Amino acid sequence: MEMDGSALHIDSDEAKIQMEETGEIGYPLPTLTGSFIEVEEDRASRITKGPDEDEEGEEKAAAQAAKEGEDEVGEEELEGEEEEVVEEGAAEAEAAAVEDAGEAAGAPATAPATGGRKRKLLNQFNFCERSALTYTNPRRNVETQTIPPPRSQYGANVLQWNIYDSYADDFEQQQNERDKKDEKRGGHRKDVAKKKLDKAAEAELLNKKYLKAWQILERMINQNIYEEIANDYRYWEDPADEYREQEGTLLPLWKFNYDRIRKLSVTDLLFNPMYYDLFAVCYGSHEFMKQPNEGAICFFTVKNPSYPDYIISTESGVMCCDIHPTYPFLVAIGMYDGSVAVYNLREDFEKPLYLSVGVHNKHSECAWEIKWGPDMADGEINFYSVSTDGRVFNWVLMQNDFMITTITTLFLTNGIVEGPDGTEVHLRSCGSCMKFHPSNPEIYLIGTEEGLIYKCSIAYSSKYLMTYNAHHLTVYRIDFNRFNSNIFISCSGDWRVKVWEDMRPEPLFIFDLGSSVGDVKWAPFSSTVFAACTNEGKVFVFDLNVNKYKPICVQAVVPKRKNKLTRLAFNENLPFIIVGDDKSTVTSLKLSPNLRLMVKPPKKQQYLDQNTLQVQKLDKLLSLVRELPNDMVILEAPTTTKS
Repeated sequence: MEMDGSALHIDSDEAKIQMEETGEIGYPLPTLTGSFIEVEEDRASRITKGPDEDEEGEEKAAAQAAKEGEDEVGEEELEGEEEEVVEEGAAEAEAAAVEDAGEAAGAPATAPATGGRKRKLLNQFNFCERSALTYTNPRRNVETQTIPPPRSQYGANVLQWNIYDSYADDFEQQQNERDKKDEKRGGHRKDVAKKKLDKAAEAELLNKKYLKAWQILERMINQNIYEEIANDYRYWEDPADEYREQEGTLLPLWKFNYDRIRKLSVTDLLFNPMYYDLFAVCYGSHEFMKQPNEGAICFFTVKNPSYPDYIISTESGVMCCDIHPTYPFLVAIGMYDGSVAVYNLREDFEKPLYLSVGVHNKHSECAWEIKWGPDMADGEINFYSVSTDGRVFNWVLMQNDFMITTITTLFLTNGIVEGPDGTEVHLRSCGSCMKFHPSNPEIYLIGTEEGLIYKCSIAYSSKYLMTYNAHHLTVYRIDFNRFNSNIFISCSGDWRVKVWEDMRPEPLFIFDLGSSVGDVKWAPFSSTVFAACTNEGKVFVFDLNVNKYKPICVQAVVPKRKNKLTRLAFNENLPFIIVGDDKSTVTSLKLSPNLRLMVKPPKKQQYLDQNTLQVQKLDKLLSLVRELPNDMVILEAPTTTKS
């Protein structure tokens, strides 16, 4: 059954309004007549009927359907007549239709009256036809305020070479994409290798972290083991100094050594300029006939005296080193075979950052001293080295290589030897040590194996500014005073230590220590205190303000017969020194209060700082020894330059 329209429930308000307007009446569902049992019996009887009875039932159903069709035709005719009847006739027709409906309900077997209204299907719902329009949403305008996107004006000229460059860039990009695709197709092995490398790098990074943690743990253990020594290092002061005037003592603290190089000697000692508790120790050999094919430089700290923090191994003995004052991670070393190298402690220091390779790119003899110089005008860092071959080299660190320049060649003043054929040979002087002037970096002093000290300048490489007839044997060390740069000190294998003043050919003080002096240094805290070490295993400490003739402390550090001391260094911030011997052992010693006396300011000059007081103390001392013999005047020569 198909009907046009919308379905409404019979009990809804809209359905009721529609029925009132059209005059239609909704009928309820018909009720069953008889009991439930009779209905079931009727259904069972229908099932038990035969095929003949079914045919008769079909014929009856067809006749009834034809009769209903005739009734429908009659009803249509009646409806046409009803439209022509007046309102009174319509009311009577409605009453008659109601009566016919009641009769039909009472007797369902009889057909409805032909003069009644069309009946709708009796069911639970009553459907009525109604049209509907879809609700359209009203239009509205919504406006918002926002910051407009930035705009800029651009202008350019399209030229032929611009077009060519664009095509070239596009072609290169296409080639790169094609190469990437090829690598993806056949690069599975490369990916596997790359993954292995990544894992190795990750493992190395983890190892560094583990090593850092172990290093901290090792320092904690060492601080617990050496707790008493650490307390003495910081707080202990010798109470006996109150009862001893003009005398002091050295308190032994830690001993630093590296087991793998016990046969080598300590050839140089140097504190880091930035980290005051970190110092470098160079290991080599002074024996010409028993020179080993190994060397090392180790960095120790007082926080861990049992093992060095950094270890650099070399194929030749390390004779000297220097740490850059601005970049404390750069270390330059000189070796016994004449080569020099630069290491970077922040990176992989197993291999040198720079290394002199080749016969013409290194010294032909042992490099005894190496010093960093001021940066070049272009910003390159550089250093200087002196060797037994009599040459002073300047090494400039370029991007990937050294640039070497010969600054000075040391020739003896009267070292001209005539050959049998009339040729002249100039004898070279063998350099053994070097020291730059603290206030004028262009001036430096060089000690030689002949006992001479040359005052040289970078600007004048062909002549010496001054020559000092200092010692009878090799000059081992030269050091400038920290408070007066015109005063310097030297030591030699002739058992003597001499204090010099610039522009004076004769020394101000001479001290005989009874054995070869390996090293001498001015103290950083006093202008009149210096220390020296000898081959007999003793350390001498002098204070010229207290005693100008004898040391105020003489102490044996190592056994006389077995060991001898080679190098010495002062700590810049704390009152202790380190001393190295020829058995690869470094001993730290603390200075007692009498060895580091400070100057008390006068009552009327309390505003003076300690630096000024130290300078005044040294000047007062030098005024007593600067008197020259009668009729002796020092003339300023062209080769003499004031510092």
